Amino acid sequence: MSLALQSPPSSSSLIRQDGKRLSSKVLLPPPRLAIGGSRSGSLPTLIRASHNSSSVDTGLSTELDSVSAFSEIVPDTIIFDDFEKFPPTAATVSSSLLLGICSLPDTIFRNAVDMALADTECYRLENNELRLSCFANKALVNVGGDMAKLVPGRVSTEVDARVAYDTLGIIRKVNDLLKLYGQIDVPPERLLFKIPATWQGIEASRLLESEGIQTHLTFVYSFAQAAAAAQAGTSVIQIFVGRIRDWARNHSGDPEIDAALRRGEDPGLSLITRAYNYIHKYGHKSKLMAAAVRNKQDLFSLLGVDYIIAPLKVLQSLKGTVTAPDEKYSFVRRLSPESAANYNFTQEELMKWDQLSLASAMGPASVHLLAAGLDGHVTQAKRVEELFGKIWPPPNL
Repeated sequence: MSLALQSPPSSSSLIRQDGKRLSSKVLLPPPRLAIGGSRSGSLPTLIRASHNSSSVDTGLSTELDSVSAFSEIVPDTIIFDDFEKFPPTAATVSSSLLLGICSLPDTIFRNAVDMALADTECYRLENNELRLSCFANKALVNVGGDMAKLVPGRVSTEVDARVAYDTLGIIRKVNDLLKLYGQIDVPPERLLFKIPATWQGIEASRLLESEGIQTHLTFVYSFAQAAAAAQAGTSVIQIFVGRIRDWARNHSGDPEIDAALRRGEDPGLSLITRAYNYIHKYGHKSKLMAAAVRNKQDLFSLLGVDYIIAPLKVLQSLKGTVTAPDEKYSFVRRLSPESAANYNFTQEELMKWDQLSLASAMGPASVHLLAAGLDGHVTQAKRVEELFGKIWPPPNL
């Protein structure tokens, strides 16, 4: 999930876009359409899990209470999840979410999409491709604006993956979205912009952050990407733990993954550990988000990382498991600034990353997974524009 965040232990939400299901970190009131994103002033989009199940009378608490003391737990939910169990504090808007909204005409966000399709500025564009792109941007921002009224944290907005290898194109897209948000009075500090972690995306993040525009880099699958993003001053860096593990189960030949396996470590968890230690040991401002967490053991192994995006089934299990007062102290913080200070990096890892060194350091896993993620986002963006082309103009125009 993806985004908007609060300083730990707060959270934001993100929406997954794997083409198979609409995923999100923000749940909505009836008709219960899930959305996502959040953090006040430091991250992209996350949701803080509500853990009001503690018993004041007995001193008992849940596992969710205990783990939330170490990391911000971000619900990774889907449409029709129960909004009240895990209220969102932030949200993410994406092409995947727009498709979900359009498939459910009675959702509270449908009017935001209809208003975008009735926008006269877009309507006047003679070029059909530009008109549809304009509608899509308006829809993202209109929905994002509605979300900003529902959540206290930041709203993260996906940047079109079709410009993932164009630094200036990414910056133009972000500035266009920022201008649209300004027109509906959503201030920059409430926003994050979700950008793919290509070299061009990392450079765009660096330039945008230098202007005070908060960015969230996604599709990070290698230490080189994470370190380069930290050096760029990216607000939020998102690493997909489970996807790296899945690749390792079915492939071989990636030096970074093979080295982790030889040490007896899970390659996804190992990357989170190295990235966290690098960020904290060398004083980078970035916050680290662990995504694609598959089970409670993954989550327990990540305690201390800034944000953990957890599936609903894991959150339900955590919330449903009661711990006695003495048991809650058995949860161990795995990552901390103190442990990071003692972590040793090689000189190669401490280099100043540039486009050539990044390309050389990215192994087959990160290259493949980055490309797959981009393909999925591009497909979703095209589907939105194709859908808008079919339903425009709306009946009331």
